[in-house]
Amino acid sequence: MNRPAVQLCYRALAYISVALAAAGVVLPLLPTTPFVLLAAWAASKGSPEFELWLHNHRIYGPIIQNWRDHRAVPRKAKWLAFIMLLFSWSILYWTGAPTPLLVASGLFFTGLTLFLASRPSV
Repeated sequence: MNRPAVQLCYRALAYISVALAAAGVVLPLLPTTPFVLLAAWAASKGSPEFELWLHNHRIYGPIIQNWRDHRAVPRKAKWLAFIMLLFSWSILYWTGAPTPLLVASGLFFTGLTLFLASRPSV
């Protein structure tokens, strides 16, 4: 893939992530922080102007700054992530998902939970 096409993919990922983060601001079950961090990362690869806009945004800017400076995640975001991971795994379990999927998702969710728990809170 050539460089402009790669940049376009990163830019699209950044915009989609910000749209999901914006939805997460108003929807209580959709987390904002992971999408903001993904958007910042993708924007840094595909659109320096958009990255600057994110850094200066009154809602998203502090989230990005806390992550970049301290690798910190807001306590509320951690708890919401934990609850949603448990909820997601429970849905898989109760809908009769195959055992390999339950094990794989359980291991992944546990690893993600441990990673989030190991990050400082702000």
